[in-house]
Amino acid sequence: MSVLFETSLGDIVVDLEVELCPKSSENFLKLCKLYYYNLNAFFNVSKDFLAQTGDPTATGTGGESVWSYMASQGDDKSVPRYFAPEIVPKLKHTHKGTVSMAVAPSIDGDKGGCGSQFYITLADNIEYLDGKHAVFGHVVEGLETLDRVNDVFADQDGRPFKDVRIRHVVILDDPFPDPAGLTKPPSSPTRPPDSSTRIAEDEDALATLPEEEEERERRRKAAVASALTLEMVGDLPFANVRPPENVLFVCKLNPVTRDEDLELIFSRFGTIMSCQVIRDKRTGDSLQYAFIEFDKREDAEQGYFKMQNVLVDDRRIWVDFSQSVARLNTSWSNNPKLGARWREKGNFAGRDDLEETRRYRGSPRENGPGDYGMVFETEVSSHRRKRERSRYRDRSSERRRRPRSPMPHQHRPSPDRRARHDS
Repeated sequence: MSVLFETSLGDIVVDLEVELCPKSSENFLKLCKLYYYNLNAFFNVSKDFLAQTGDPTATGTGGESVWSYMASQGDDKSVPRYFAPEIVPKLKHTHKGTVSMAVAPSIDGDKGGCGSQFYITLADNIEYLDGKHAVFGHVVEGLETLDRVNDVFADQDGRPFKDVRIRHVVILDDPFPDPAGLTKPPSSPTRPPDSSTRIAEDEDALATLPEEEEERERRRKAAVASALTLEMVGDLPFANVRPPENVLFVCKLNPVTRDEDLELIFSRFGTIMSCQVIRDKRTGDSLQYAFIEFDKREDAEQGYFKMQNVLVDDRRIWVDFSQSVARLNTSWSNNPKLGARWREKGNFAGRDDLEETRRYRGSPRENGPGDYGMVFETEVSSHRRKRERSRYRDRSSERRRRPRSPMPHQHRPSPDRRARHDS
């Protein structure tokens, strides 16, 4: 009686000893029929020793027999978790590919035995396992798959760094009738039963992208990192901000070109919301580039296609879509001359679903530009400080008005002068 295991490293065919180990074989076949082993991981792989699986939790402490599993589905706790192991003396671990049921020890008074966990030996003549675990099958096809399992990299606990899983199980022959209450699931599970954090079994950790895609991904990550940096230093309202699609950037302008000139020229494509030639803050001279905001994106597209390299004031202008997000940032400014710009609306950075981060008890948006909204600032404490300052000023002025009294020693005549006066 045979079972085919389709693993992530290849196929394995196992022949079962149904005559010598009927209980273990029936338990194994019925668990396979219930898709119990599907997507289970080989959680313990010891080189030239064994590969263990059959635990849905992939911890080495889970798993149960098919009879316990069916009883647990019906809330019946009377069926024991394990069954007695069938250890046949003449079935030994003499050849690579020997399949045995792992015998769980007795813990806290619970009787141990065989559940669902099993292992496959990866080398010949492993006498250490004889008499301790129940042999019930042998691998007849797929020894090269066992060699690949034996070569995987594992940590100090034997868990492979990259998951090796049983993708699917096919029962080639089953001589045992189904027990009462066994219901085959309609489909195989699609998600692993354990919460693994290792490299997925279908993921190639050493795979490399083509050079162009790798460069594109590198630039995308660099752009995201730069956006986060600009957000932290305050140059962007938020990292995932996108430039508006209805604003054109026009450069290579003649210094004499004015806002009204550009607005008149580009107004034939649609309604213009704003047109601004950027000028030097101190001299007012044109910096020879401008931003034109249209009411609709389609109008901006028409202006982009038809005004490229057009002659304006004896200069060939260059037109492109704006990549600036400065106009979205309408709640603050880094310009010390302009200071903070306050808005009455409740949205932030041009979006209704965003709100500015609030600090302390109140935010500047609530208190207004003239109130800092300090935590311990109250009306009583402010009035007390004003009264103390006025009292201090009154004392200072009174001290300045008070005449200075002569020093005591200035009124005492010297002994010589007293003697002359007496004489």
